[in-house]
Amino acid sequence: MTLALTAGLLIAGAVYLILQREMFRVILGFILFSHGANLILFAAGGTSQRAEPIGGDLDPATVADPLPQAFVLTAIVIAFSITIVMLMLAVAGRRADDTHDSIPDDADDDGSAEHDGDAGSAEDDGDAGRAGATAGADPGGAPARGVQPR
Repeated sequence: MTLALTAGLLIAGAVYLILQREMFRVILGFILFSHGANLILFAAGGTSQRAEPIGGDLDPATVADPLPQAFVLTAIVIAFSITIVMLMLAVAGRRADDTHDSIPDDADDDGSAEHDGDAGSAEDDGDAGRAGATAGADPGGAPARGVQPR
């Protein structure tokens, strides 16, 4: 009973973490999920009701099934290798990861940010009308790379 509750708690925590947006939490959720699945596989061998499959008397009625234990060992190796690959992908894609919420500290609740004295800077230059028209273009008039002309 304790083994089933522990496996259930691990899998419930894994589902919660996998549904998060950050890659590190997804990786932790995968680790918890693999541990929960390993406990379920281990419980399928009947280790709580029978003796270990090592020793002198190897009667199938009295010893646990060694096949689920072999599956658990294989699953541990596979989960470890997948975890390493996921960690490498998380580190490699760290700069392009836009899954974290980046709200500036000075933002209001409605999403607008307060600017102290920045509103009149385009008018001070004398070309307030051109400021919006030349956004994304170089001084020669050609559009910037990646900006589609209207």
